[in-house]
Amino acid sequence: MTHSSPLPAALRHGNSRPTLITGVMVLALLLLAILLGRALLAQVEGDRGIAAVASSSDIDVSGIEVDVRGNNAEDAQKKGWAEAQRLAWKKLGGPQVSDSQLDSMVSAVVIERERIGPRRYIATLGVIFDRARAGRMLGSAGQTARSAPMLLVPVTMEGGTARVYEMVNPWQRAWAEYQTGGSQIDYVRPSGANGDSLLITYGQTSRRSRTWWRNILDQFDAADVLVPIAHLQRQWPGGPVEGTFTARYGPDNTYLGSFKLRAEDEADLPRMLGQAVQRMNKLFEQALAEGKLRPDPTLNLGTPTIDAGIQRLIEIGRAAEANERAQRDAAVPDAASEGEIPTPGANAPAAVVSSFVVQFASPDGSSVDATLAAVRAAPGVRGAATSSLAIGGTSVMRVSYGGSIEQLAAALRGRGFTVTQGANALAISR
Repeated sequence: MTHSSPLPAALRHGNSRPTLITGVMVLALLLLAILLGRALLAQVEGDRGIAAVASSSDIDVSGIEVDVRGNNAEDAQKKGWAEAQRLAWKKLGGPQVSDSQLDSMVSAVVIERERIGPRRYIATLGVIFDRARAGRMLGSAGQTARSAPMLLVPVTMEGGTARVYEMVNPWQRAWAEYQTGGSQIDYVRPSGANGDSLLITYGQTSRRSRTWWRNILDQFDAADVLVPIAHLQRQWPGGPVEGTFTARYGPDNTYLGSFKLRAEDEADLPRMLGQAVQRMNKLFEQALAEGKLRPDPTLNLGTPTIDAGIQRLIEIGRAAEANERAQRDAAVPDAASEGEIPTPGANAPAAVVSSFVVQFASPDGSSVDATLAAVRAAPGVRGAATSSLAIGGTSVMRVSYGGSIEQLAAALRGRGFTVTQGANALAISR
């Protein structure tokens, strides 16, 4: 008699092992997908954003050192602050005034470093004067011409790595806490939160693509970029820290200057970095005074500048073309009177310029520039500009063309592109 088994054939014959392996593989893939998703979120999440302090237009004088004695600790501190105000006013070149007048002009006293004894006060202080009150007495000394908005990219090089906003670091914090109101440089300081850590990296400072830089600068309403680099070297854990600071500028990473400072230990590091920020600002202000810190004209894609000589040649060519056209128009009546048949198409209407959407792959910044250049060189194309940029994905450009979309597709095929045509849009690839 034959009996049928309710178990599957694979289990009846002892073949459950392939099914078990398949289940383990599926579970492993699910775990890997979850881990990758968390890794992607980790690139933009976390404690990496330091919002810049609200900067005022007050006059900030920092680095004032005092060493005074008093009847007690409180009296010594009071005398030290009064001495700092007098020294700061003298540093600004202000006229002789009384202590009570100085008190009325001082907005705040910033304690950079201090040591308080029973009857002695040793400190490094900063004094902030109200510009509305002090400016009248300082005259032109209280007035400064500021630069164009400059995107700040503070780079920290430490332990063989370079970082900007990937994680909170002392160099980024020093720039975030810096009072820029008294500086001649109009700093644009990102907080580093959300997508800033992906958009602004150390690798970005070595890119030369103007299109890439223009898209980043537009995100922050900046005209150009400043790159202060801090290279920190620790002699041993918890020991002295030597810093080499370099100022660079623009999409070409132009060198402006450098200097070295030293911190005695980790506790002294904030003091060194605060001093480095002030010296770095002086380097940028010096470059501005020398005319080096001008926005790069190649970044202004909307209004390109043309050399005066080239512009003159263009005007001469246009004048000659207009003269020839006038002579041809004057010759048409004579030809008609002599019974000559005008050439067909001589008075054909001009082609209508239309705007079409073109999608293209953009794995990196150089491919964007190359694709734009190739499309602009196609016959009949009057202009091409990106309307949506996605590095590593598919970007979109808008093309002005004197003809139909079918003619544009044929022109792009002639430039070596593979063209897919849709409804009033094209997709191109190589």
